[in-house]
Amino acid sequence: MKNTYFKKVTVACVATFAFIGLQNTPVEAITEYQVVKVDSLTNIGQPHDPILKEVQQAINNYDERKEYIPYKPNSKALEIAKSAVEETPISETQSAEPVIEAPEQEVTTPALSISNEEKDLFARLVEAEAKGETYEGKVAVATVVLNRVDSPEFPNSISGVINEVVGGTYAFSPVQNGEINKPASNETVQAVEEALTRQDRLNDSIYFYNPEIATDKWITTREVVKTIGNHVFAK
Repeated sequence: MKNTYFKKVTVACVATFAFIGLQNTPVEAITEYQVVKVDSLTNIGQPHDPILKEVQQAINNYDERKEYIPYKPNSKALEIAKSAVEETPISETQSAEPVIEAPEQEVTTPALSISNEEKDLFARLVEAEAKGETYEGKVAVATVVLNRVDSPEFPNSISGVINEVVGGTYAFSPVQNGEINKPASNETVQAVEEALTRQDRLNDSIYFYNPEIATDKWITTREVVKTIGNHVFAK
């Protein structure tokens, strides 16, 4: 009794398994099978061997772990990938950092072209006239000389303006007393160079004087433009 029950349960399981594999197998073929005492599990399973083998093969070939094992490259693969990245040159159209173009510097050129000998004479006059004055004061004295060159009232060259004679005497006292023969300092030379760029014309001033020591009363009647240090600049 117990053996017969066990065989029926076994047949039911095998039949169900076979039904899943065949899908279209008629139900009647399963339910009409007659169980006898000589039956064994091996004999019962023989008619369905192809199905069972196919199911078993599918189970053997299936590895659910493949769905969860992430790809992890070995150390050799990582080294090759790293070398490829490091050796790849940056294209001409790409740059690691944005390129910022430096603004073009404006080159200032002298407004008046003079020889080295005339420039030296010019610097020595400024040194004698503005000795003890600030750098700004020296540039201003040099500017007056240049403004005279541009004025129709004076000679049209630097040497001509410096050596001009007015009323039997030189227009600049250092030419008269010989102070112009002393060398100019580096600061005075630089002041002359700056004046030659003509950045500030001092409102076209053509006169300068020291009100503390000036003896010519006429000069004090000129329109005052600016006072720098001990000198008053006028036009």
